[in-house]
Amino acid sequence: MSTILPPSFYTQDTISVAKGLLGAYLVHDSPQGRTVGRIVENEAYLFDGDPACHAHRGKTKRNAAMFGPPGHAYIYFIYGMYYCFNVVTAPVGVGEAVLIRALEPVEGLPLMQRRRGTHDLQALCSGPGKLVLAMGMTKGLNGCPLFNGALTICSRGSESAKGAATEEEIAATPRIGISKAEALPLRFCLKGNPFVSRAPR
Repeated sequence: MSTILPPSFYTQDTISVAKGLLGAYLVHDSPQGRTVGRIVENEAYLFDGDPACHAHRGKTKRNAAMFGPPGHAYIYFIYGMYYCFNVVTAPVGVGEAVLIRALEPVEGLPLMQRRRGTHDLQALCSGPGKLVLAMGMTKGLNGCPLFNGALTICSRGSESAKGAATEEEIAATPRIGISKAEALPLRFCLKGNPFVSRAPR
């Protein structure tokens, strides 16, 4: 049986949450059906000393969910085309989150393929915008809790599913596609996993 990660999981420091999410399962029960993906890549964004973090300059209408309770979704629009999904961390008022960058598709593959218009499994969720489309997530989920409701994160997808990643299985690298604080090693991914957006060097 799947076990939904409890609210207490998200009260750890942001880097610990990011590492702990690797190997966990993102589940979306939408009107079209259930889709599940194993988290294989993410990036941590910190309030202090991290100018790439959306909360670095303070609270705005766009980033308000980042300042809410940990264990909730922060979904934002980027490049006028895509939505990105983040897991809010840190205490209320701080403003930190983990961007989910890539998933390994596990369940609901035909639905994911229709949404993305591709049958290439490795390309389905190999990027933050791609995975949001494949999972059918919308702006309406911004601010929603991730431990009850339609969008949840579970420690297991099924009895035969792989478990959470160990420290030895995790690679830490600089983040991707940003122009500030790009050297910080705050991107975490599963070593050797073919579903990451870009293999670690």
